Amino acid sequence: MNLATFGAGCFWGVEAAFRKVKGVVSTSVGYMGGHFPNPSYLDVLSRITGHAEVVQVEYDPQHVSYDDLLEVFWDIHDPTTLNRQGPDRGEQYRSVIFFHNSQQEEAAKRSKAKQQNSGRFDKNIVTEIVPPGEYYLATQEHQQYFEKKAQR
Repeated sequence: MNLATFGAGCFWGVEAAFRKVKGVVSTSVGYMGGHFPNPSYLDVLSRITGHAEVVQVEYDPQHVSYDDLLEVFWDIHDPTTLNRQGPDRGEQYRSVIFFHNSQQEEAAKRSKAKQQNSGRFDKNIVTEIVPPGEYYLATQEHQQYFEKKAQR
């Protein structure tokens, strides 16, 4: 199994999109890319931690490629808006790809350039491509949030 980590706005919707992908074994939501140890949801919302809301995706490369996951990433959010997705504003909602190895880094950079040159976006893509930092798992209430909400 391989690991991929993406930030593309509120992690609830991002996680729901990746959970639908054949070959994704599991997902979790949490925080990465900040400077504040063990942040809570409220800490991150307060915009003092520097963290992004992220989804960690465990996937089987025999059934889905990292490039396929990148395509999902580009399709589910607007990578041209700095620190914003829809009505959500703040650096925790930034567009970011955390790469776990040099192959992911190269693939992410190629994919970003391809998207930028595709004519699909009117503005420049602001997505960060950076190495992962410490991953802090969000509380259980945030995991698979949309699935839980639909069951009520």
